[in-house]
Amino acid sequence: MTKIHIVTDSTADLTAEQIEQYSIHVVPLTIQIDGKTYIDGVDVQAELFLEMMKTSKKLPKSSQPAVGVFKDLYDKLGKNGDQVISIHMTGGMSGTVKSAHAAAEMSESDVTVIDSRFISYALSFQVLEAAQLASQGASMEKIVTAVTAIRKNTNLFVVVDTLDNLVKGGRIGKGKALIGSLLSIKPIASLEGGEYTPVAKARSHKQVVQYLYNRFLEDTKGKVVKAVGISQANGHAMSNPLKKLIEETGFPNVQVAFTSPIISTHTGIGAIGFMYTVE
Repeated sequence: MTKIHIVTDSTADLTAEQIEQYSIHVVPLTIQIDGKTYIDGVDVQAELFLEMMKTSKKLPKSSQPAVGVFKDLYDKLGKNGDQVISIHMTGGMSGTVKSAHAAAEMSESDVTVIDSRFISYALSFQVLEAAQLASQGASMEKIVTAVTAIRKNTNLFVVVDTLDNLVKGGRIGKGKALIGSLLSIKPIASLEGGEYTPVAKARSHKQVVQYLYNRFLEDTKGKVVKAVGISQANGHAMSNPLKKLIEETGFPNVQVAFTSPIISTHTGIGAIGFMYTVE
């Protein structure tokens, strides 16, 4: 009997237990900093990377997995007729999903590639849904439909504490950054449609937390909350009080983790990502 294998990349905030339980295949990205290249989640961990980034003179650079890495994995997983679903971080921030698509076209295996349009926990929501259904023997069509539903019912917000990395990465100009820094502005953006889209501004951590909490209440009113995740790059001043507020609504399972170096390179130190999905 054939089965369906689930593949993702290292920007999904999955625990080692989840990866083992569902036999999820994680293809890592790489990160270059201070002239050295590291494999995300293998020889550089998120918390240590933040310390390295503090002293780095240049913005680190990330690289998507090579097409050949994906092809070799797809060939291996599908050699006996098994199918593959490969779910990856938004194509708006990385070429990872393009590499996966190219490999799928080259491979003789039956591979379905999905752009999650998200990162971090919001990516893992889709991966875990697919993995759980695959373990139950669900069809490819049913899994893809379920993943699409998860994506439509997920919200993700990113808040940076400083504007330095957004300037270095070319996402905002130096003039705006100077004004923003003088006014202590903390931009709040969504990842709706897979793109970094500014939606609000706050002048304190307290205002950020209140905005995100209000959005959560508004978006989840009358609905069943399936999962909540907070990914942070030493953004404890925002992540801790936000977690407490969400738990006080009656949802006890707020997941919190250090964000991948691939993501913290874009956001900088002190940032948080807040994401949730509903039925």
